[in-house]
Amino acid sequence: MVRRREKKSRYYRGSRTHGWGRVAQHRRSGRKGGRGYVGYHKHKWSWTVKYAPDWYGSHGFTRHPSLVVQFRALNVGVLDEKIEELVNLGVATRSGDSYYVDLTLLGVNKLTGSGRVSKKIVVRVHKATEQAIAKISGAGGKVVTPGEAN
Repeated sequence: MVRRREKKSRYYRGSRTHGWGRVAQHRRSGRKGGRGYVGYHKHKWSWTVKYAPDWYGSHGFTRHPSLVVQFRALNVGVLDEKIEELVNLGVATRSGDSYYVDLTLLGVNKLTGSGRVSKKIVVRVHKATEQAIAKISGAGGKVVTPGEAN
């Protein structure tokens, strides 16, 4: 088969339609098979298979939202700063130099370990990181999870 070495546009620069027949041809979106993403499941399917093979179909698995636990976390540094405020609100109690707080009543289900702890705090929470437990214990407090005895 003979290959064209020159572009077609070289020959038709001076004419009204440049070799495409009627004036309106090659003007609007009809020349490219539709506007936007149209035709990728129809006449542009070969392009889709080659350049965007992951566009269609489901990929992976998503668990039902009722089965996935959404963690509402609180840092130990924030707890240390706000503990006096929690005592004033009646959410936490103070006995001697120790503070007792149940974070499950506040809607917090995870204690994380960012920040510094300067007070003795006994915390009841569903889940805590190792760093949070170490910081609370280092200040003389304790972290109680539901599996443990009070």
